[in-house]
Amino acid sequence: MTAELVRGQNHALDRTRVEIRITAGGPVVAAVTLGDAQGRLPGTEAVAHPGAPRRTGIEVPRQAAAEHRLAVDLGALPDAVHRVSVLLALPTGIGALTTFGAAAPPSVRVTDLDGTGLAGYTLTGLGAESAVVAVELYRRAGAWKVRAVGQGYADGLAALLRDQGLPQAAELAAEIEEAVGRGHARAVPAPAPAAAGRPDGHARPQHPAPDTTTPPAADRAAAAPPAASDGHSAHAPAEHGRSGPAPAAHGPGPTAPTADGVTPTTPPVGAPVDYRHPKRRATPAPATPTPPVDAPGAPVSPPAPTLPVAGDAAGWSMEERLYNQVWGMFEDLTRSVAAYRSASDFAESRLEQELDTALSDPRNRLGTAADAARAAARDKHAALVTQARAALDRDLAQLAAESEVVEPALPPAFARWDSPVWQAHRSAQERPMALRLGDLHLPEVRDLRIPMLVRLPLERGLWIDCGPDAYAWRGPDPDRAYARRELGSALTDGPPDEAELRRLSLETAVALAARMLAVHPAGEFAVQVIDPGGTALPALAPLLETGVLPAAPVPGAQGVATVLEGLTRRVDLVQMAVRSRAADALPPDVDTADQLLIVHDFPHGFDDRAVTRLRYLADEGPAVGVHLLMVADRAQAREYGPVLDPLWRSLLRITPVPDAHLADPWVGHAWTYEPPLAPRGSRVVRQVLGRVAEARRERRP
Repeated sequence: MTAELVRGQNHALDRTRVEIRITAGGPVVAAVTLGDAQGRLPGTEAVAHPGAPRRTGIEVPRQAAAEHRLAVDLGALPDAVHRVSVLLALPTGIGALTTFGAAAPPSVRVTDLDGTGLAGYTLTGLGAESAVVAVELYRRAGAWKVRAVGQGYADGLAALLRDQGLPQAAELAAEIEEAVGRGHARAVPAPAPAAAGRPDGHARPQHPAPDTTTPPAADRAAAAPPAASDGHSAHAPAEHGRSGPAPAAHGPGPTAPTADGVTPTTPPVGAPVDYRHPKRRATPAPATPTPPVDAPGAPVSPPAPTLPVAGDAAGWSMEERLYNQVWGMFEDLTRSVAAYRSASDFAESRLEQELDTALSDPRNRLGTAADAARAAARDKHAALVTQARAALDRDLAQLAAESEVVEPALPPAFARWDSPVWQAHRSAQERPMALRLGDLHLPEVRDLRIPMLVRLPLERGLWIDCGPDAYAWRGPDPDRAYARRELGSALTDGPPDEAELRRLSLETAVALAARMLAVHPAGEFAVQVIDPGGTALPALAPLLETGVLPAAPVPGAQGVATVLEGLTRRVDLVQMAVRSRAADALPPDVDTADQLLIVHDFPHGFDDRAVTRLRYLADEGPAVGVHLLMVADRAQAREYGPVLDPLWRSLLRITPVPDAHLADPWVGHAWTYEPPLAPRGSRVVRQVLGRVAEARRERRP
């Protein structure tokens, strides 16, 4: 099966002799550069182009064409070659294209010699560029991989070659243009756009076009026009907006089904290209006869709803696309509920105004006229509320359907503990971009839960509030039922007792620590614990029994001082090394792995010096990899007076039971937060920690 790559994604190659097949919307020049480990070119002899089509292990076409086949024998390349870059450039004087954004996006496919697809990449998002590095094959640890690059250059081929370190870039670009000009008669025009199965008009049976010609207006994740950028999106919540409606596709009707059973549509010659996502599927409209469009009173058919697709958002990798999609769902739910509440408030105010108007005349206060006025006002109010609720239900149904496909596709860092992805999880190779801290939902729709994702590394520490007086158990009855059912607690209809909250708080801390350990590469994340009273040992059992936590925390003030002194020294030394650019000068006893400090039973065992060091770690630690996780009662911490207020404000407060204490930055909805605890009776946390310990042992020399 062909691996469809997105920009920045890589894929392993299990063979050394491959073909690179290129399809574009007009004649393009194909070339290959052979770079060293840093991608630099030693000279013009490291470039295969139409003027010099053969290099050791490489052969490229001699002319510009809309379709190319490049032969690559990776096993025959010199040992100094570590990176094979495939370049595309628009020739001058051949065809009408001057920028890649003026035509359908080029497609590059790496295949076996018999045409079996290995990896594919469609270069979407190109605009004013006239030259581009499409893909690169690179050597890593003796094996070859292919990476989707998509790096464009508006200044043309000379700028591209210059960026790869070639001193004779301008001369070589002119030589390539001259060679292409000599082969002008051999240039192949673009294929006719009548081929089915691809949104850009070129045949690709493996990825047929959607089986509908009318995208929904509410499709937020439709693909962008050809000139749109597919680069990194901003990561602030307010900046994760979704795209607007896609342009309508054009096509005369269904054609014969493709090999995978999906019926493509064939656009007529000269019709605009459909740039929608090739994986989109739409629910077919009911086969009911409708009058002609120009008939009087003809109904306007609503667009067919599109089935959601996991990862159907902007981003360079699937992880980033899922992250942006989750934030988009959060924003959509915020806006939909805000619109519903606004409409309901308007209906209430209008009802009051109409009742006041109807009853302002003393002659209408008695008799049937007053009853009729009241009934009419209430009917209008009910109609407005019903209409607003119908709009909300429509949006919620779409979001619920999207959540059903997104949740199973989330990687371990984003997934719930009951997700099957944890059963096959092994040591991570690189740190994820974000971490799931729990779930969020609104009272209008308690069944739809949005993952609460925060970026890594953590910019703020966490405070798990275990005090019964810190909040007034504002959660409604369904939230209490959820806590009793899912958290395995003995909660009653009143506030939970202190012992129960402390148990759940420690379980939440251990679950968060296990998640952070699991999603970081082995040996690059460690956990330390401060427990002055020695009461956290039962909850710390999974960390201790698996060996992830080397030893039980030392109780008393001495244990507090020892841990804080060691972490403060680490922060000071790493800061000095960063400022001096002397990371190799760190003492050998300094652990450069990121650290998570769990502080339990604060402020018991803390003197003024310990409190000062704790505040220092909260302020300076995140920048150098030291993160704070407090398990404490805010009411008890107030005993220190205003000295701890900056610490409290600098940390993100979460709760061990569902509680409505978080607000979004747009309209201030009170979101109910649910902690990331494992299901009752599950051993998934202990199993994950066991795999973390095993990966650490394998990593040691």
